Amino acid sequence: MKKTLKAKKIYKKILILGILAYIFYIFIGQQKTLNSYKNTQNYYLEQLNSQLAYQESLYETKSNIDSKEYIEKVAREKLDMYLPNERVYIDKNN
Repeated sequence: MKKTLKAKKIYKKILILGILAYIFYIFIGQQKTLNSYKNTQNYYLEQLNSQLAYQESLYETKSNIDSKEYIEKVAREKLDMYLPNERVYIDKNN
């Protein structure tokens, strides 16, 4: 009778130890998943912030599109147009 009580205690301890190991395993797996979700969230937040900054620059450009300075800037940079009697220096190193 003593052997069966002792065996039951051992089985009970093994069962408790197994359950605790399983809970620990589940906890570690969930932490990995949560970290993955957090990294994904940070990536999308960075993308959102960069797109919001780009949108803000577009709104700023839209509000300045009819100004004389913007028209001159576009003509100089994209169309290579310059004012009459204006000296243009060309850098040969570029």
